[in-house]
Amino acid sequence: MNDRKIPPLSPLPALIFSARWLQLPLYLGLIVAQGVYVILFVKELWHLLADAFRIDEQAIMLIVLGLIDVVMISNLLIMVIVGGYETFVSRLRLESHPDQPEWLSHVNASVLKVKLAMAIIGISSIHLLKSFIEAGSLGGLPFCTGEELAKMAATAIDAAVGTRNCTKVTAAGVMWQTIIHCVFILSAIGIAWTDRLMSNGHASRERVAEAH
Repeated sequence: MNDRKIPPLSPLPALIFSARWLQLPLYLGLIVAQGVYVILFVKELWHLLADAFRIDEQAIMLIVLGLIDVVMISNLLIMVIVGGYETFVSRLRLESHPDQPEWLSHVNASVLKVKLAMAIIGISSIHLLKSFIEAGSLGGLPFCTGEELAKMAATAIDAAVGTRNCTKVTAAGVMWQTIIHCVFILSAIGIAWTDRLMSNGHASRERVAEAH
């Protein structure tokens, strides 16, 4: 048992180190945002159940993809809240908790960046799939005006039903969305590769130190 006392920090280092607690309101704000996403999910699920018999299969698929999108963004929020607080603010001390996330046991800034990049790619994939499905049924519809877009934004049902007479998806928009998605993938690969190089370099230095 190690009873060694940790020497107190001098005032300036203590002030600088305690500045990490300024991030606490940010994480609390993200918890509030998580609650808003729960409300949004329940709202759209209720709309889906209420209108299930008047919309077609494609509209249901688009709405379900929207629900999955909400869930994935919520997962991203949890990773940022839990992983960010654990990494940059203070330890949560969940080592003996049965519900401790598996990834939290070895989380650090690099691991968190890779996981966030993968989550963003998943969210982008859902948006891109929704655009592909909607683009397949454009049928030469004109682009929606601002007023029509405002009406469609009322609920996910209004945005997904096949009775509308305009579209908010264009071929150029889908192309740019695909390009941006590919950039996300390349960025994630670059982050993971850089993290691997840094990990290998750190391991090599440790082996050299042990050898001497």
